[in-house]
Amino acid sequence: MSLNLKAYYNFALWTSVLGILVFIYDFGFSQENLGQLIIDEFYFFVLAIGLIATFARYFQNPKLLRRKVFIFDFLSILYTLYIYYMYLFIGQPFKTDLALENPTWIILAVILSFIREFSEVRINYRRTLINPAQLFILSFLVIIILGAFLLQLPRATQNGISFLDALFTSTSAVCVTGLIVVDTSTFFTSFGQSIILVLIQIGGLGILTFASYFSYFFKGGSTYENHLSLGEITNSQKLGEVFQTLKYIIITTASVELVSAIFIFFSLEDSPLGSFSDKAFFSIFHAISAFCNAGFSTLSNSIYESGFRFNYNLQLTLIGTFVMGGLGFPIVANIISYLKHKIRRLFTLKGRSVRHRPWVLNINSRITLITTISLTFIAFIAFFIIEYHNTLADHSFFGKIVTALFEAATPRTAGFNTVDMTALSMPAIMLTFLLMYIGASPASTGGGIKTSTFAIAVLNILSLAKGKNRIEVYRREISENSVNRAFATIALSLLVIGFGIMLITVFDPQMGLLNIAFESFSAYSTVGLSLGITSDLSSPSKFVIIAVMIIGRVSMLSVMVALMKKVKEKNYRYPLEEITIN
Repeated sequence: MSLNLKAYYNFALWTSVLGILVFIYDFGFSQENLGQLIIDEFYFFVLAIGLIATFARYFQNPKLLRRKVFIFDFLSILYTLYIYYMYLFIGQPFKTDLALENPTWIILAVILSFIREFSEVRINYRRTLINPAQLFILSFLVIIILGAFLLQLPRATQNGISFLDALFTSTSAVCVTGLIVVDTSTFFTSFGQSIILVLIQIGGLGILTFASYFSYFFKGGSTYENHLSLGEITNSQKLGEVFQTLKYIIITTASVELVSAIFIFFSLEDSPLGSFSDKAFFSIFHAISAFCNAGFSTLSNSIYESGFRFNYNLQLTLIGTFVMGGLGFPIVANIISYLKHKIRRLFTLKGRSVRHRPWVLNINSRITLITTISLTFIAFIAFFIIEYHNTLADHSFFGKIVTALFEAATPRTAGFNTVDMTALSMPAIMLTFLLMYIGASPASTGGGIKTSTFAIAVLNILSLAKGKNRIEVYRREISENSVNRAFATIALSLLVIGFGIMLITVFDPQMGLLNIAFESFSAYSTVGLSLGITSDLSSPSKFVIIAVMIIGRVSMLSVMVALMKKVKEKNYRYPLEEITIN
């Protein structure tokens, strides 16, 4: 690469970065006519620089025409040229309708240009400088702080917001929790709600997932050290499947959220939302929030809002969406492989006897699915019976079934509510505690100690009760390392939650132990359900909840791995001793 081209590529990169900063300034602050005109013209300058850089890459390296990135570049170029055509030849009507009053189309082109230029940056993870656990935690902290500053922009809120409340909201969004100190629907503008939505999406999947995969997609490769680091972060079983896993995560997320948004949109026919744009934004917001198990809503009372609490089609769509997000990407992938296998056998065997039955649904999927289905079914029956004459009283029989199912599924990190949480009976609240604590499945968008951890703990108790010294299930033995990690996760989670409860009772004793405990369990498990005390917490208590949400999202075990130096494997073992337990 010549020095001139390299310098121009760097110029294009920083121009696209400046374009994003100008976009934030444009939407975050009120503009005068002259300032708005300068900003609009600068957008077109950014697009021109990006177009030239893209054409230069293909002239310099014609082999790019044979790679998948060509499709992205081709469509981006067509889209950008269309924007220029409309601006130059259609003239004022276009500028009034799309550019100045609603510059969404131009902003989208600027964002595409930024993605293209940023993806050319060589990302190298050096494990000697920062290990994967530290990188994972650091990425969350950076996004949280950036999100807090964005939420403080004048046009993000109706009347301004303190830094602490902005930090709390940003943490809750990035950690996909859903706890709020201000009303999302009335306190934030559409721009502010859009910032929250982006933070939810990034927090649900992780900024490293986006940055790493797009860099790999555009550059066509990555370093071995990047594979190692990302393999640990994504829990990939094989090193060669790291970027295939990232690709599957992004495609699955986009597909489920798109389908969910469509179903939500068509369920809003009789809703109070009037215009097409309001319904579309509501659908997209809740589809992303549900799949990421965030629990954020643009309704003041979540789905319990008048005009939505009896919309059972909406509730069933949300249930399906956040259950899919809570299962975890490896489980969803394994289920799809299993269904493909069954369909293939159905059409190829045609009644022939089969001697060999391959193990398609792996042990992780079996344990996760059985635990998830069992917990949901038991919780559904319990909520249906306990709350039949209480919070379910106003619903029809079918409505009682849907609402009970929703309340059985949502505590496991989804965070939406279709009933008044403060009106729940004590047994229902205690059951919610347990469901929040268990949470979703591993490698999902949800929190909690995870269904697999709970399942291993139960299986271990049963094995000890039977006098066995190992856990055996489905003709497989659970590794000692898995058992150790499960009980370490349980012990550390109780330590963090207990410490959080203790601190909040010191700062806000008037809130009541039950309410404080519920808030702390909800924060650690990134659920977002509350008994109504979040907005009334003092500043020190809000900082405690922020810390608990972050630790709950990344897990205390990851925090300890990030802080402690890894010990090299020793080639010896000390004599084995039994310790008296009971």
